[in-house]
Amino acid sequence: MLTGRPLASFRKKVLSWFQHCRRDLPWRRSKDPYRIWVSEIMLQQTRVAVVIPYYERFLQHFPDVGVLAGAREEEVLRLWAGLGYYSRARNLQKAARQMVAEHDSQFPSVQKDALQLAGIGEYTAAAILSIAYKKRLAVLDGNVARVLARLTALRGDLRADGHWKRLQKLADQLLAPRRPGDWNEAMMELGATICKPRSPRCLLCPVGEFCQARKLGLIEAIPGKRKKRDAVEVNLACLVMIDRSNNTVLLSPAHHEGESKDGAAGLLSRMWHFPTIVVAADAERELRAYIQGKLLPGLPGGAKFFRLAQANHTVTHRRITVQPFRVELDKLPVVSGTRKLPLGQLGSVPISNLTRKVAEAAQSGQEAGRYR
Repeated sequence: MLTGRPLASFRKKVLSWFQHCRRDLPWRRSKDPYRIWVSEIMLQQTRVAVVIPYYERFLQHFPDVGVLAGAREEEVLRLWAGLGYYSRARNLQKAARQMVAEHDSQFPSVQKDALQLAGIGEYTAAAILSIAYKKRLAVLDGNVARVLARLTALRGDLRADGHWKRLQKLADQLLAPRRPGDWNEAMMELGATICKPRSPRCLLCPVGEFCQARKLGLIEAIPGKRKKRDAVEVNLACLVMIDRSNNTVLLSPAHHEGESKDGAAGLLSRMWHFPTIVVAADAERELRAYIQGKLLPGLPGGAKFFRLAQANHTVTHRRITVQPFRVELDKLPVVSGTRKLPLGQLGSVPISNLTRKVAEAAQSGQEAGRYR
């Protein structure tokens, strides 16, 4: 454990490196708690390069808490579409409404109040409060944990056997009390750009002299591998209905409740989607039975289902294979809770990446002249 002059030297080196080497990211140009909060939620399990355009577009449409709180959920999800983990967007708006109702449209500056907001945990609260309000709270995410584990040569799964609590205690002790926000950003930046999971850039590390893993030759062995859940294979089938004007039909998020017994609801992120089911064996037969038996009893029994290219998708521990079919109709069915849209313009409503992949498969098949 660093104390006294070694600790002061460690802090100085980290902060000096960050001042000169930090990336110019849009959320670092402001101390507005709202903007910092939006960035932290978007950055959860998502790479910086992916987040930047979403972040900038989101703020153009929702420049403050009040606007976000008053927006339609569908519009929030539409601007989030493609970023994944859609519960983040729903919680973001729920938290905005909490702030309007309980905190004068401001992100609360007290930790216990921040933790009451939807989607806010210990890490997110510490990050926002330290950066926006200079609260002395140390963050601990995957990047910081990796830095600290190598610093102390801590082996094994960092989230097992009490290691995470030990790392949080260390993070608290190392925190630079006069610059907690800068310190937290610096530690996260160090893990993201220098002390990377594989092939870390040790020769460029500003605090390599303090690293026990480097001294012991354990850099590549730390952190230890986490035990992964076995992947679950899921097979889906879905139907793309097309009329002569190249319009298609999407089902509203409300249809998810009706589909939940088939297991497809959670995979479609409660967003606008093509009729989709989980299948056991015969994708076309099971899909046709679902469409004609539960959704569109009037669909002609002899309607030709064109098989499209399969699409692959991954959601956490599930590996999804979706078999799309296309059916051409003179007139699209009128069903409550559906929306008719041009196949190439589905972005006007919130859709998941899975639905987008199906639409692309339908368009690719059409362009190849497979249907007429």
